Amino acid sequence: MAVTFDLFGTLVEASLPADPAAAVAVELDRVGVTVPDDWGDAYREVHIDAPEGAEVPLPAHVSAALGSRGVDAPNNAARRAVVNAFDPDVQTRPGAVAAVTVAAERGPVGLLSNCSVPELARRALIRSDVPNDAFGATVTSVACGWRKPDARAFEAVAEALGASAEELVHVGDDARTDGGVEAVGGEFVDVTETSLAALVTRFERRGD
Repeated sequence: MAVTFDLFGTLVEASLPADPAAAVAVELDRVGVTVPDDWGDAYREVHIDAPEGAEVPLPAHVSAALGSRGVDAPNNAARRAVVNAFDPDVQTRPGAVAAVTVAAERGPVGLLSNCSVPELARRALIRSDVPNDAFGATVTSVACGWRKPDARAFEAVAEALGASAEELVHVGDDARTDGGVEAVGGEFVDVTETSLAALVTRFERRGD
């Protein structure tokens, strides 16, 4: 059994900006980038024509949005602003530690998260109580290039675990994205219907 977990809303709750455009604007100003007057509009516009299912890294989007208004962001300023804007306080969800621990005792365990912000998933994991060393692979959409429910996201984490996508039991909180594992032959466990505590009991029974 190869088990993969979604991160945000499944294993942890993170305090992310209610107004991402405004949060990024504050950080751009701090790194010396002049924010255009219509930044809110620029941020909401599509600037990068990505293939269906592909992830657009938020720093790339921010840089393109600035460029659309004639503003340059040198010296990796867009990335620094984005990373600083999304610097979360984290709470571990009840049952998360036990679910990951018990799953790791029964087979390879991975993390698969839709996350367009570099470093965010890593920071959230470090600040949580979830045992980081339990994960044989940590895959984010910003790193692998594909967002759930795209099959390539699930295939990426399966390959990193040395498993096939059909072997995956993927645990998440959003049927629209995490449920995509079913299209590649895997199994989806929805934590809005099956609690992490109930999942622990299920994993323990499988190991008997």
